[in-house]
Amino acid sequence: MKEVLDFLTANKVFYLATTGGDQPHVRPMGFVMEHDGKLTFCTSNQKEMYKQLVANPNVELCCVDANFNTLRICGKAVFCTTEKTQCKALAIMPALGRMYAVGDGKFEIFYLANAQAVCQTMSGEKKVWAV
Repeated sequence: MKEVLDFLTANKVFYLATTGGDQPHVRPMGFVMEHDGKLTFCTSNQKEMYKQLVANPNVELCCVDANFNTLRICGKAVFCTTEKTQCKALAIMPALGRMYAVGDGKFEIFYLANAQAVCQTMSGEKKVWAV
């Protein structure tokens, strides 16, 4: 988990792929945290991403570092929105407070269940990291 979290936070922007019907959608993300031993993210329930995650929770995330090492994570989005998870997210990234507030009715938190992470170098070396 630590290697995955360090990779994502060090590289600041990563991309999450969801599916709407039969059309994949990829969007940039910048928030991640560990919560209860799980890789955890946030979104708004006003966004298409939320609707897609509810309809089909299977996702893949991709991030590339400055050395072109690529981290891919696949898993199933499980919503875990509580006052505790919202407070923790706002403490980790205070800038989220410009969009969300605890209990605002739109701030959603989710983690990846059954997540699998693989980091691959440009030369093709693969490492499986615990998530």
